[in-house]
Parts: sequence; C-alpha cells; structure tokens
Amino acid sequence: MAPLKKDGSQRSFNRAWLLLLLLPYIFLLWMPFYAKSKPALWGFPLFYWYQFLWVPLSALMTGWVYRVTR
Repeated sequence: MAPLKKDGSQRSFNRAWLLLLLLPYIFLLWMPFYAKSKPALWGFPLFYWYQFLWVPLSALMTGWVYRVTR
C-alpha cells in the first residue's frame, strides 16, 4: 500500500521501475548466454566475471528503484 500524502491521497509511483529488478534474474538465468570461457577478463572466464559483475549492478538497481519509488 502506498503511503499517504498530507492531503490524505495515496502517493502513486510508476510500477515500471519495479520491472528493472527483473533484469538480474533474466540475465543470470539465461545461462547459455554466458556459459563460455571467452572473453576472459584478468584471467577469469566470462562465466565467472559476468556473474560477479551483476552483484554491484543489482545493488545499484535495487537502490535506484528504492529511491524513485519512495
């Protein structure tokens, strides 16, 4: 439930921002895309560094969605 404004009406936000939170799930569950050894980054195959890349990206996206919806 959305919080109430001072005038008693509910604050509405664009729910499309919540769809941004689905990106990590979509791109990490689609394993054939990144189940490769090349390109390597600092000696790490794509399989590993691609997943690690999504850790800070997911945190940034979660923070951004929280900020714009609150």
